[in-house]
Amino acid sequence: MDSPMLVRFGAMIFIAVVITAAVVEMNREEQRPSLGPIRVVEPAHDPLREEQRRCQQRGEAAAADTECLRVWAQTRDRFLGRAVTSPGEGR
Repeated sequence: MDSPMLVRFGAMIFIAVVITAAVVEMNREEQRPSLGPIRVVEPAHDPLREEQRRCQQRGEAAAADTECLRVWAQTRDRFLGRAVTSPGEGR
């Protein structure tokens, strides 16, 4: 056999292997874990969240507002898992 014929033969074998692998993968059945109902728990009233919204609505003016700076510090502490004081404290 000459080299172009070997190259063609090798390419056909490669394509046959790729097609076979694709067919096997498509016919394989996945076992999906059964999921139960997902419960979302949200606090009924979060004063810190309300203060965050108020500061967000103030825009750039919130950077000079001491209350907004306090709220952001509490938010940061909550995110980092530190002890958080209630929003009404320190006023």
